[in-house]
Amino acid sequence: MGQLCGRCMQLLRDFVAFVQRMSSDLVHSIKECLTLISECSCLKQNNSKARQLYKPILQPHERVTAQEFLQHIETGFEMSPLGKDPLEALRTLAFSENPGLQQSAALYYLHMSQQMNIPLPVEHLEPFYALLRSADLEVQQMSSLSLVNFLLEGNIDRELVVQMGLLEPILDLLESEDPTVQCNSCACTMTLAVSESNREAIGAAQGVTPLLSLANSYDPRVQQNAVGAILNLTRSEKIQQVLCKEGALPVLALLLESPDLEVQYYSCAALSNVAANAQHHEAMLRPGNRFLLRTLISLLSSSVDKVSSQACVCLRNLATSADIQAEMVAEDVLPKLRSLLASGSEDVRRASIALLWILSQHPHNQDTLACAELIQSLGTLLSAHRTDPVIVGHTACIIKNLSLSKNRQRIIESPCVEGLLQTMLSADIQEDSLHYVTACLAELAKQEGATLRMVQWMDEPLTKCLVRLAGQLEHTEASFQAASIIQHLIGHEKMMVLLKRHIREIQAYLKNFLAHQEIRFQQLGISTFCRLREDPEFSSAFRKSQIAKLLEQVRQQTEETQELLRAAICHEDS
Repeated sequence: MGQLCGRCMQLLRDFVAFVQRMSSDLVHSIKECLTLISECSCLKQNNSKARQLYKPILQPHERVTAQEFLQHIETGFEMSPLGKDPLEALRTLAFSENPGLQQSAALYYLHMSQQMNIPLPVEHLEPFYALLRSADLEVQQMSSLSLVNFLLEGNIDRELVVQMGLLEPILDLLESEDPTVQCNSCACTMTLAVSESNREAIGAAQGVTPLLSLANSYDPRVQQNAVGAILNLTRSEKIQQVLCKEGALPVLALLLESPDLEVQYYSCAALSNVAANAQHHEAMLRPGNRFLLRTLISLLSSSVDKVSSQACVCLRNLATSADIQAEMVAEDVLPKLRSLLASGSEDVRRASIALLWILSQHPHNQDTLACAELIQSLGTLLSAHRTDPVIVGHTACIIKNLSLSKNRQRIIESPCVEGLLQTMLSADIQEDSLHYVTACLAELAKQEGATLRMVQWMDEPLTKCLVRLAGQLEHTEASFQAASIIQHLIGHEKMMVLLKRHIREIQAYLKNFLAHQEIRFQQLGISTFCRLREDPEFSSAFRKSQIAKLLEQVRQQTEETQELLRAAICHEDS
């Protein structure tokens, strides 16, 4: 905590002597002394306005308390600024009807909030109620600012502030005509709204309406804090209902065009939260009025990463229907998304690829998305970010979806195939991402052109990786898809040469597949066996193994199943 400079300490000493001589001028002297101290650089109180001083009547106990408080400031300030003695004095000053004494208490708390970084004892919250309720504007300004400082530094428990009854006076200050008080009370509300229980309390106390009003304030500080508070409130589905009922959607939509970038971001993030709940989509995207959709798409070109990223998130949350997806594509969203894929921001890349994934699921969009420029961008993205699970997983899913379009040849000829194959070699690839990559490659391998492309890129490390994955049955999907890729590549001379180096491992996973409970594994094992058996070396290896015995077991199980099916069908017919 900072220390009073020599000048300020001398002022206090002079003032104590003055109080002893002129008790009738006590309030005037307190005000003048504290004003001079607050203007000193040691307390970081700059640009304080000159205050009108007056001589209110003091109650006897207030006079004594003020004298003791001054003595404490002089002698005990550094030792126990939040001890029992100053607390009793602060209570008396805060609950006084004398504005000068209240200002003394408010200024003390303001100094504490700026200089201390320790938790504020719960007992010290009680004086805040009287200070926030004060009719004096300066008391409101200082007390609300000190409360904001304590909250931002984490020196007050947010839930405790509400439990102590401070929410009501904070919300009342939202309707003040003073911009500073409005700014501080909005900041308090924004900080308190981080908690779910506090969000519900704010909604129940009808705090939404004044916040929406202040969201249109001409003061940028007030507007930022008001929209920030609304953003935090949208994290509660229950309060989303209140916000929509109170008309928040058109307010937030218009704020997307604000010249203030923070307001833009807050309003976009708030709309993203609301859009995550599909029941609000009809109100957000009314037929014949696509202002919100067009504005969000325009924000994809924002030079501020967090704004463009949040616009992607909001569009993704809204793109739940085929019609909305088609409208986005019709609004020329693709060039903007291609640009975002090359962004230097991880959040932007991830948000844009996630939106593209959603759009690629709609069959009518697939031919449009499968343009050469986008496919080239996807290949480049895979090569540059092989260890990013979000990029890898979504890109693989997009390529798989687009491979179903009539432009699949563009994918086959693009860097995407090589990028997917090389991604499997990454030591950092996660299981989910690996599943998406192998599923995409298995789908592509069904096309002869893609198979030839894969064989062109296959080498010993990739072959070893595929065989190893096929044998890892604990990763069910990746194992099945890897074996499916191998099955489609069999027959190409280069591939057979590579596979012969792993005959033992291939036999091992084929045995596991034939003994697997799922029929698809058994069928894939049988088809792979049949294709490999055409090669003399594999045929010889199979004769020396137990595979023939496993095939016989599968045959018997199949015959038993067929007999049961015939019996069931005959019984049903009768």
